[in-house]
Amino acid sequence: MRKIPRTLSTQHPDNVSNAPFAAHSVIGGEAEIKEAYYAFSALNCDEQLWDSEGKETDNYVVKKLLSENPDYFKKKRLGRDKQLLLRVPNPTVEGNEAKLLLEILESIPRSYDVAHQVYDDTIAPIFEVAIPMVTSERCPIRVAEYYKQFVVGKQAKKLFPNDIPLSKWIGEFKPDTLRVIPLFETKEAILDSAKIVEKFVKFEKIDDYQRVWLARSDPALNYGNLSALLLCKVALQRLHAVEQKLGIEIYPMIGVGTAPFRGNFKPTQPEKLLKGYPSVQTFTPQSAFKYDYPEKTVKNAIETINNTKRKKPVYVDEEKTLKIIDKIQEQYEKEIIVLAPYINRMSQFVPRRRLRKLHIGLFGYSRKSERGLVLPRAITFCASMYSIGLPPELLGLTALNDYDTDALHSCYANFEYDLKEALSYLNKANLEYLPDMIKENVLKIVKEYGSDSDGYDENTAHNKITSKIMHDFRTESFKGISDDIVEAGRIRKFLG
Repeated sequence: MRKIPRTLSTQHPDNVSNAPFAAHSVIGGEAEIKEAYYAFSALNCDEQLWDSEGKETDNYVVKKLLSENPDYFKKKRLGRDKQLLLRVPNPTVEGNEAKLLLEILESIPRSYDVAHQVYDDTIAPIFEVAIPMVTSERCPIRVAEYYKQFVVGKQAKKLFPNDIPLSKWIGEFKPDTLRVIPLFETKEAILDSAKIVEKFVKFEKIDDYQRVWLARSDPALNYGNLSALLLCKVALQRLHAVEQKLGIEIYPMIGVGTAPFRGNFKPTQPEKLLKGYPSVQTFTPQSAFKYDYPEKTVKNAIETINNTKRKKPVYVDEEKTLKIIDKIQEQYEKEIIVLAPYINRMSQFVPRRRLRKLHIGLFGYSRKSERGLVLPRAITFCASMYSIGLPPELLGLTALNDYDTDALHSCYANFEYDLKEALSYLNKANLEYLPDMIKENVLKIVKEYGSDSDGYDENTAHNKITSKIMHDFRTESFKGISDDIVEAGRIRKFLG
């Protein structure tokens, strides 16, 4: 049985501090090769994401890792002890990147050849890809079948009659098959993830295990933080039921970031996320997790996760939970519509932390909500919201009543903890410059959840810098605003 990673180091650009191996604040190119090695060797992550979404990807990563770090990879076999996971484009929804998928799939046998020369064995250094924005079993099936039929399958072809097959001319194409991880990002897809996975597993005749990736940031951006969290809880319960039905292991992954809005996954408190998502197999240390905390703290947190066994999911009353999700989403959408002009304008000043290409279309650099509202990507969205002193976790919460809150406690043990952390970054003075509906609703949340005996601790340093940001934003004094956004992020220990 292959080792299934507990920690997947990702390239999400949510960090404030520079990475220790990078000369510049913006990571790209060769620095990402160093990042993979750093995640493996210094932090002991099980897996590194090699991400082609929105940026150029080096398809020679295996060759460079093995040639630049030979001593380390003699001890830690790439493909067994440490793993690379490729996130590839989904041609169904990313038409302008469609043929990039084919380039990436063609590079996998070449990486196998490189590793075979080094190790002289049959372990593939890359054997798995993740496909984003899955809405049907057809998406992962197409990737798996294309690889089998057109990448590996062509080795038996002859270029003309009586010639040798391609495998005799170019060499065999390995590995024979490719594992595909579906990544679910929309409300409907997350709720249908168990059904989609069941159909995919049956079609591909998978009889040992299947990994499944649930997004956390984009659902929060589209439906509100609490809705995103509850969607994942429902999906995890349904995936567990399918696991029992199929008789194979289903290993869920969840894409969590350091900001509370994106999962509240911090190296100072890994136990809280393990408690919140006991059935999740793979968690995602993103850039802020890795670079905005002391290396020893990060390494200890990763060790804690790596050495903890997954358990059964938290029980969710699906009928009650789905009603709460809908209520939160409806209220969140009302509030985000009036805030969008502030967010989009502020987002122009959020500095980059990763080299990315600008795309045109629905799944480009910006995200479109289901109502057609254009917003920045989740990290930039969060950075913009925190910078004006309005934590996005507070949006939509006025839809809750006491009955809903009681229901939440049964499946969301960290509700008050996460909310009070978000409230610590609230700048109440800045509410005066935001739409009246937002001011009134946020003050209701403060009264409801932030005024009890143990209340919340206001972060005075953060309030001071966000007051300055709001002043400069209102007066169009933009010269130093990006530096102040970074400073506010440094206080939080994440950019967005």
